[in-house]
Amino acid sequence: MSPIPKILAAIATGVLAANAAAEPLTEGAALPVVSQKNQNGVPVKLAAVGASGYLLVYFYPKADTPGCTKQACSLRDSYAALTEKGVRILGVSMDSVKAQKSFKEKYKLPFDLLADADGSVVAAFGVPKTLRFAKRQAFLFKDGKLVWRDLSASTEQQAADVLKVISGKP
Repeated sequence: MSPIPKILAAIATGVLAANAAAEPLTEGAALPVVSQKNQNGVPVKLAAVGASGYLLVYFYPKADTPGCTKQACSLRDSYAALTEKGVRILGVSMDSVKAQKSFKEKYKLPFDLLADADGSVVAAFGVPKTLRFAKRQAFLFKDGKLVWRDLSASTEQQAADVLKVISGKP
């Protein structure tokens, strides 16, 4: 028997294992104690940022791609309404600091984008990833506790979904 099928099976097993994630956070879970650099290279401690009030942490696969841009611009366009309700926002992808900075500047995003190049934030939240791309998901915390999660987060409706949750509308 040729070693090629064995090698291919080993590679496939390794890729699947590398892309496996812990279970996503469940409602009531504490905000993970994890830190990552923002688009300016400044470390952001998520647990400190979300200790009081609302914090939306949303994950997207890749900066400046169509769906990710729609999701970010949805939050940008509703930023005033969200901040009026006390929501702070952090976007997270596995992009570099440079890519996050460019994305933020190009679309004039009024919130920080975390450059999770090592995948530590993705892992802490249990967000699935494929190769270097996190799955689109969103997590809303209130006073450091998870109150809502969207495991297949919307692109254009992300802000509307969050506002519905905060207002208590289904």
